[in-house]
Amino acid sequence: MDSLLQLASDPTAWAALATLVVMEVVLGIDNLIFISILTNKLPPEHQQKARRIGIGLALVLRLGLLATIAYIVALTQPVLTVLGKGFSWRDLILIAGGLFLLWKATKEIHHAVDPEPEASGTAAGKAGLGFAAAIGQILVLDLVFSIDSIITAVGMTEHVPIMVIAVVTAVTVMLLAADPLSRFIAANPTVVMLALGFLIMIGMTLIAEGFGAHVPKGYIYTAMAFSAGVEGLNMLTRRRKRGQAGAGPKA
Repeated sequence: MDSLLQLASDPTAWAALATLVVMEVVLGIDNLIFISILTNKLPPEHQQKARRIGIGLALVLRLGLLATIAYIVALTQPVLTVLGKGFSWRDLILIAGGLFLLWKATKEIHHAVDPEPEASGTAAGKAGLGFAAAIGQILVLDLVFSIDSIITAVGMTEHVPIMVIAVVTAVTVMLLAADPLSRFIAANPTVVMLALGFLIMIGMTLIAEGFGAHVPKGYIYTAMAFSAGVEGLNMLTRRRKRGQAGAGPKA
């Protein structure tokens, strides 16, 4: 209790908390984009439930990993050497997660460009299989993003209460933003393609970091923000053109 009071009265701890909250929220954007795209493919009655389960799993994984910080820190120690290059468990997990993200995003782009005819079967059966598959894929990426998130938190502060508050805050923001983001993505097909492009870029970043090539997150998110800004201008232009077309020529 005394240590918590000391932290509450320490300006450095508050600065670390603010910085870590922002970092965790930014890192959560990647996770949320994937969850939104994946759950939008489910029947409407399952989408919100799947999003909440996916984000809830992200919180459980992050808090569970925080409870095993000593083990998480050990994940950065080399366990495999290939051609003189050492790989830790974290590296291997990031590489595997990056490859999975590349595969999934590429598959979704292919499906959007050249949709396959729906397979035969009952609607209930397809919905159940799709829901289980979606939760499984969300769980895989939740694990990858959670490990990256916690290792980032460990590198920024040594105080576990600060990490817990930052993680819970970030996941709460994800939960509040999930439904609006999913509706926005579903209503704008071009945004889906842009978001899938983001996932490919994030997947490549995870693979690069797994091989030891550090990519500053600022570059990644600046590129994403620039692309989103350009797409926002395109959407505004299309909306105005539709409005002018709907108004028709004046008499």
